[in-house]
Amino acid sequence: MFKLFRENVRIALDSIKSQLLRTILTVIIIGIGIWALVGILSAVKALETNIAGNFASMGANTFSLQRYEFNTQSRGRGEREKINPIISYDNIREFKDTYEFPFTQTSISFTGTTTAEVKFESEKTDPEVQVYGVNEHYLDNNGTKVDDGRNFTYFDIENNNKVCLIGSDFLKSLFKNDNPIGATISIRGSKFKVIGVLESKGSTFGNNQDLKVLIPIQVARGIFTQPNINYNISVKVDDKEQMQAAQDEAIITFRNIRRLNPVEENDFGIVRSDDLINQIAQISGFLQAAAWIISIITILGSSIALMNIMLVSVSERTREIGVRKALGAKRSTISTQFFIETVVIGQFGSVLGIILGILTGFAFAKLFDFEFSLPWSAMIWATIITFIVAVIAGSYPATKAAKLDPIESLRYE
Repeated sequence: MFKLFRENVRIALDSIKSQLLRTILTVIIIGIGIWALVGILSAVKALETNIAGNFASMGANTFSLQRYEFNTQSRGRGEREKINPIISYDNIREFKDTYEFPFTQTSISFTGTTTAEVKFESEKTDPEVQVYGVNEHYLDNNGTKVDDGRNFTYFDIENNNKVCLIGSDFLKSLFKNDNPIGATISIRGSKFKVIGVLESKGSTFGNNQDLKVLIPIQVARGIFTQPNINYNISVKVDDKEQMQAAQDEAIITFRNIRRLNPVEENDFGIVRSDDLINQIAQISGFLQAAAWIISIITILGSSIALMNIMLVSVSERTREIGVRKALGAKRSTISTQFFIETVVIGQFGSVLGIILGILTGFAFAKLFDFEFSLPWSAMIWATIITFIVAVIAGSYPATKAAKLDPIESLRYE
């Protein structure tokens, strides 16, 4: 049995060599379909893993009050898009003082600048450092940990201590072989003592999360005095079962702060981390569906091309089939030979498409600095799909070859 199978494979390879151009074109068509499937799915997986990982770091029991909803949409024609007022410092201070839902902690923060230059002794960074003003709950609410040193304390924030936390990339640029804990850095002429180094979080869409400095919020307000600063509020709930109640209480509290009457819509947004993850999953689901549709359409075309090449092969090898039948070859032997031939061509296309798809996904991940992982499910499905397509495309030509009359086949010129 194995010898017969090996002989059929050898005959199939010889036949492929004899019609190399047509085979290459068919393999390329199949490969393009599989490339679309594996490439898009691997890119979507890298995107989903990166974004979901960043949003998941907020914690499943955390929600944020911000200027707009995550899925804010523009109004219809003729209507102006609603412009919400910024979340001001007075808003966050009043919220922090009045929001008293049990077993919650509130983080307040703002972005001071994204183009700071940080100095340490004779060393300095490029002016691309992000500086944030935060309170003592910022790290916990955002799912960030201190890799070395300690976090801010209540007294650091209340006493406006000139201390800071730095991202892990500073170990490569500023400090190199020096221990940063206890060192003094300078930002816009203000000196800060380093009390901790944050764990590495990589980057998102080119935004480096490891090249940032966190300083007490009041100190940051004294350094960064640009008008219309928009602040961020994040609330973490200890008991997830109380999430909805805590969120409702936060909405009521902030509506009172905004002086909204009962019939007015919210002029702010509220976002839960798990809602963001669900929306990202939904978007990636649409992209995956698009990948399947594109690949199926392309593979359908390749199956027609594969069937055509096999029908031509049957016609060209009619005399060969007659000789084999005259020597005692059974119908099943003839049909198996053509089945194997179509499967070999299909798998060549599958291998080509998988390689191109992996390279595409890897290039996408490198371009946007995402973590890449092999799309095993897409690769397995690609192999299965091409096998099924080969079987379907080869059924009619194989049946036609098996039914040829040996006498008529020997007369064929």
